[in-house]
Amino acid sequence: MTTKSDYYDILGINKSASADEIKKAYRKQALEWHPDRHKDDKEAAEKRFKEVNEAYQVLSDPKKRSAYDQFGHQAFAPGGGFGGQPGTGPFGQQSGQYGPFTYTYTTNAGGGGNPFSGFDFGDPFDIFESFFGGGSGGFRRAQQLPRYSIKIDFMDSINGVEKNVEIGGKRRKIKIPPGIDEGSRIKFDDFILSVNIAPHEVFERDGADIYMRYEIPFSLATLGGEIEIPTVETLVKVRIRPGTQSGTMLRLRGKGAPNLHGHGRGDQYVRVNILIPDKLSREQRSAVNDLKREGL
Repeated sequence: MTTKSDYYDILGINKSASADEIKKAYRKQALEWHPDRHKDDKEAAEKRFKEVNEAYQVLSDPKKRSAYDQFGHQAFAPGGGFGGQPGTGPFGQQSGQYGPFTYTYTTNAGGGGNPFSGFDFGDPFDIFESFFGGGSGGFRRAQQLPRYSIKIDFMDSINGVEKNVEIGGKRRKIKIPPGIDEGSRIKFDDFILSVNIAPHEVFERDGADIYMRYEIPFSLATLGGEIEIPTVETLVKVRIRPGTQSGTMLRLRGKGAPNLHGHGRGDQYVRVNILIPDKLSREQRSAVNDLKREGL
């Protein structure tokens, strides 16, 4: 019998962690273990990714967290928690694929036993907490609808995109709004759509903020000057101050992703790294030696 890891250990937090600390830890772990970032060992990454999402689903819900703190994993086993009577598992679950979608459909097939048994831990892509058009009861209603996940490009998540897809044998046009974030779920009349975003080779994202690294030559860091830095919209001219140190963080206000639930955009943060040449010409080496003699 395999022993399940402690949910707090999976997220790297202690048992007194606040809701905000749990959410931040979850975002960090989900980004770190996204299968697209571990193509060399995707199977292990998918397993860890599922564990991270399962841990977050429990610890982010006050009632489920309280049950877990009191009974551990047994709280969610058939017949477990609060002295429930033993019985068969209450899940009725179907899964499959339509076009670009994968889906999991779960219904409660029975009563009694574990009072938490109606919660679905089956699909790691369907347990992010972002909803559209749903309140606190949205999660329970969502279990009565088929759930699908779709993967889109990073830039499509910034700019929004329309997709022609096939669901249940019918062609549908769906609109994904600008600023959609990893794991966000969009509720349609007859299904729930979970959005996954492919990593970008240059940009990383945290909410509406964009992060990137940018290398500049030693001469520019020393003397200062102007450069053009890419953003998710266009190139932006940035002034580099003389004497800029490696690791300096530049903030480009309003150059991040659109705010999904509000106006404006996030910011873009650029970490400057100074590029040290591997080889020097005779003249360059002489110039560096002159600087060395000057104590620079």
